[in-house]
Amino acid sequence: QVQLVESGGGLVQAGGSLKLSCAGSGRAFDMNTMGWFRQAPGKEREFVAAISRSGRPQYADSVKGRFTISRDNAKNSVYLQMNSLKPEDTAVYYCAADRKQRGPDPITSDFGSWGQGTQITVSS
Repeated sequence: QVQLVESGGGLVQAGGSLKLSCAGSGRAFDMNTMGWFRQAPGKEREFVAAISRSGRPQYADSVKGRFTISRDNAKNSVYLQMNSLKPEDTAVYYCAADRKQRGPDPITSDFGSWGQGTQITVSS
């Protein structure tokens, strides 16, 4: 069992920055791929970014150049630095993890463990 807990959500103005954190416990040390998805009201959950145990990142086109994913294997944690935020980034952001190497373009069913989600609201 893997438990994932996100933190760092909140309200920010367009153009601002936020950093999300996700701490894993349980068998989190087993996780090869860790990443972030988001779900806006009325929309499906979509891929944002993922990172392998070795540190290789993947990004959705919509966030490339603005978001940076990083990972601390010793802490079983993954982070998402979000810069130049836009109103369309407003969503609930979920941390995800899986034992296998996932990608390119991971989908929700690729991940076996999920956090509870944290709300990001970007005001215009």
